[in-house]
Amino acid sequence: MEDAPSSLVLIDTPQAGVRRLTLNRPEKRNALSNALRAELFAALEAADKDADVRVIILRGAGSCFSAGYDLSPESSRQAPPYHTAGGAGFWPRHVVEGVFRIWDLATPVIAQVHGWCLAGATELATACDLIYLSDDAQIGYPPVRGMSPPDTQFHPWLCGFRSAMEQMLTGDALSAHEAVRVGFANRAYPLEVLEAEVLKIAERVAKIPPEVQQINKRSVHRAMEAMGLRTALRAGTEMQALAMTTEASRQTFAGFRAGDVRGALDARDGVFGDYRTSIPDSVD
Repeated sequence: MEDAPSSLVLIDTPQAGVRRLTLNRPEKRNALSNALRAELFAALEAADKDADVRVIILRGAGSCFSAGYDLSPESSRQAPPYHTAGGAGFWPRHVVEGVFRIWDLATPVIAQVHGWCLAGATELATACDLIYLSDDAQIGYPPVRGMSPPDTQFHPWLCGFRSAMEQMLTGDALSAHEAVRVGFANRAYPLEVLEAEVLKIAERVAKIPPEVQQINKRSVHRAMEAMGLRTALRAGTEMQALAMTTEASRQTFAGFRAGDVRGALDARDGVFGDYRTSIPDSVD
């Protein structure tokens, strides 16, 4: 067991060769503030440089993996965790660069997802190489209802055309087993055995020499990139930036700027009768 540099990301070594990172804002359902993201990227990169680490597990503390980006004014005042060129479309370009920072790590990364995995949290999970869910997991991108398409438009690549289109046109959440069926995740397990099952998988991944494993990982990535994934995700940032110019998006963000994040999200999800009744905190 290792001491974390701060409380936002907990770091431990549950078994030989396995570094585990735990998002640790359970009182905010692990909302992805810039401060948390800074610690997370630092921990991921430190693990990737550690010769004793053969696989990384990413999970969330408390009731869920993460309910998305922290939309509070406090988070917006925090410095981004890494430099991205400014100008129109800064945020989606910044997020996509973060996805590729994880994508390009030599070390395999496993997402261990339970409970809510929403909006920005889905982007974080999809940057990982493997995703395992608890039976209670809910995967969704509700910002499509009034703000924009995703910053990282992975849906057509992982879930296929029809499922991706349904998710984009409704913003509805996928259940764990539906998320596995459409290709978002590898498998789903009962919550009480999820951790043990993920550790079993991590143990198997760690058996392969790292110098071979990183090539195995890249071989799959290169195939996806040859089909255009990297170009498509970068192009998608321009669509997200365009959506931010719409009147609906401007109204939503006016609520955020006024500090009424809860009211803005209630207005978005109220007609659907979901999300907000279960997630009262200021997350997306």
